[in-house]
Amino acid sequence: MKALKSYREFEVWKKSIDWVAQIYLASKSFPPEERFGLISQLRRASVSVPSNIAEGAARTGTGEFLQSLSVASGSLAEAETQLIIANRLEILPPERLEALLLQSEEISKMLGGLKRSLESRR
Repeated sequence: MKALKSYREFEVWKKSIDWVAQIYLASKSFPPEERFGLISQLRRASVSVPSNIAEGAARTGTGEFLQSLSVASGSLAEAETQLIIANRLEILPPERLEALLLQSEEISKMLGGLKRSLESRR
């Protein structure tokens, strides 16, 4: 594995940025009364995914990077849960939920691969 210069070179970071943009687009159609509830929580959790990847990559130690990737995975699961809740409340259409969950599944697999790669270097 070649050395990366920046977190912006990680494919998982790029995919998670795209996913966040899709989350923002999807949550625009949520009811206004969810502005400080589900919209805010979903957006914060989704933004946490690429943010933690970037923060971890900027740290000097592999252990710190692994910890940040673990936090990113947790935030991903949190956002998935909020998407499912939005669907159950009938404010997120099933086809939109499915598309967003497919993206998050891909991101989850990529995070797992990156974790395994980092652990093998230890």
